[in-house]
Amino acid sequence: MLSPDLDGRVALVTGSAKGLGAALTESLAACGADVAVHYNTSDEAAREVADTVADHGVDTTVVSGDVTDPDGVDALFDAVEADLGSVDVLVNNVGAFAPTHWEDIEWDHWQTVVETNFYGTVLCSKRALGPMREAGWGRIVNVGYASAEKGLVSSTNFPYFVAKAGVLMFTRMLAADTQDDGVTVNAVSPYVIENSDEFPDDAPRGRWARYDDLAQAMRFFVDDGSAYISGENVEVDGGWLPEEV
Repeated sequence: MLSPDLDGRVALVTGSAKGLGAALTESLAACGADVAVHYNTSDEAAREVADTVADHGVDTTVVSGDVTDPDGVDALFDAVEADLGSVDVLVNNVGAFAPTHWEDIEWDHWQTVVETNFYGTVLCSKRALGPMREAGWGRIVNVGYASAEKGLVSSTNFPYFVAKAGVLMFTRMLAADTQDDGVTVNAVSPYVIENSDEFPDDAPRGRWARYDDLAQAMRFFVDDGSAYISGENVEVDGGWLPEEV
């Protein structure tokens, strides 16, 4: 298993109190990074994650904030910087879902899905970039979705597909914009991951993607040996290609 040396680095995974975000945070801590555990409403769960990752012998802090609000993002990063230092590794993981036909989704839910997945990625990346550029080193990894790369969509969960397509376009734009700054920007895109409530009929290899599958791709992108790889997207989907969506 790839294990980059992140000793002395500071990592922030948005939405890291539960599920995939918690797993990615622990993976970074296992590589030696000091980590900030971020939450919006799940305070107790975030503190449990912080206690767990501290067992890796790294410094941790728990921070809260709304990633869709510019002032909230500033406050979030200010808190991380005060406790641990500037963020070297940012994983934009947080994002709402909408498993409903697009005509039946309430407008405020549309906004939440697009704002958490896309605007949150943009705002957090923008805030992280200044210190990364000053340091001449930074890693941004965005969590996408496999069908967004394939150009396949469904009438169910449509705002999520729209937001994730934007995330992948933003990934490539930001990679080009930071090519001389020592910063890389990449994406990892699952199909269905292990926290899903339903098992899809067309799941490749007979299972969901595991958190460790996503963590492996993330670790590859944050490794020093991947410094020339930017603007890329790894689909962690077991080779999924549906006949129709």
